[in-house]
Amino acid sequence: MENILGYFGTYTPAADGAIASFKFEYLSALGFAAFVIFLGRAIVRHSKLLQKYAIPAPVVSGLIFSLVVSFIKMSGAMAFSFDVTVMKDLCQNLFFLCVGFGFSWKMIKHAGGKLCVLIAVGACLLITLQDLLGVAIGNLVGLHPLLALQCSSSAMSGGVGTASAFGPIFENMGAPEATTIGVAAGTLGNIMGSLIGGPVAAFLISRHGLKADPNDRPEAVMSGEATRLDNGRMISMFAMCLLLAALGMPIYMLLDSIPMIEMPKFIGCLFAGAIARNVMEAFHIKFYTPEVDAIEHMFLELYLALVLMTIDITKLAPVAGQMGVILIGQAILMALFGIFVSYNMFGRDYGAAVMAAGNCGWGCGSGPNAVANEKAVMDQYGWHNIAWVLYPSFAVIIDDIYNPIFLSLFGSFLVR
Repeated sequence: MENILGYFGTYTPAADGAIASFKFEYLSALGFAAFVIFLGRAIVRHSKLLQKYAIPAPVVSGLIFSLVVSFIKMSGAMAFSFDVTVMKDLCQNLFFLCVGFGFSWKMIKHAGGKLCVLIAVGACLLITLQDLLGVAIGNLVGLHPLLALQCSSSAMSGGVGTASAFGPIFENMGAPEATTIGVAAGTLGNIMGSLIGGPVAAFLISRHGLKADPNDRPEAVMSGEATRLDNGRMISMFAMCLLLAALGMPIYMLLDSIPMIEMPKFIGCLFAGAIARNVMEAFHIKFYTPEVDAIEHMFLELYLALVLMTIDITKLAPVAGQMGVILIGQAILMALFGIFVSYNMFGRDYGAAVMAAGNCGWGCGSGPNAVANEKAVMDQYGWHNIAWVLYPSFAVIIDDIYNPIFLSLFGSFLVR
């Protein structure tokens, strides 16, 4: 029996008061991740409520899976774990590389420099306020300052990806279970962002009598054409992503050598993607955006499944109350920021209201949340091209650049 189990992972018998454990090897773990993805999609497909609030499928099923695994552990029967460290790292870095590849100067020129500057300022301001508020509340409720940061911009603006990337860094700086707490906060943030965005936009539209421009429609929407992926282009773009990820490592090395800054590896990949996109455009080198987008979504889905399914819920109990207080404060901050700051900064028009909904999405969760919030608003009230094409990707790019830098500096300052 032990020989058979050895093909699937490593079994450790119970000893010295610890329960028996089994760690699945990486292919078996990926099989569980695939199950989580399929299960999540099935659950969301049959739930109007989850569809309405655009809750990511792997978040739903990943939480269910981790709850079941944690229940088995608490029962004393067996502790299960999964060898997914390398796969999570790969998925995370390729996802952020594809995000960086979406950063194009042509898009910025089309939107206008002033709006782009305001979006950047607004993103940096929100991140700073989230961390200041989170640490202040954390101090009041007696939570370690680095764990408070994990419940602030790390998990809110950064989402599960940034929180899981900074978890090991903060743990090495003295914050226990920072990864688990950050991922849990990011997951709850996804839900918060989806619940806040639509109502914020609806309030602004109703209060100011805003209307969409009926002539503001994208060509693809008017023609009804669907994007078709090509096998040859997909292979070329996947190979390009792998090459750019490797080229991101020297960038990561340079950034990580800056004194007093702990820089996540994915920042190097993000910069590599952004630089490559603009160099390729400048020299008219052919690339295929639909295939890059497909790679981005594929690795995001798998990454979320791997992260969520491996959360150890049992480790959250000691800080659940403190974490909850901070997250309530972050939700209030995000709603007020969308209504009073984002809307006024982005033009006080219909597009600004749509972008405020997107701001609530990425500000409390992730880029996909921003897209989902904006789509829900536009489905109800009308299209806005700049809000759709520019805002989510550009705001997330600024977030992914500024957020890790500020977290590194602020976190280092707090533990001095």
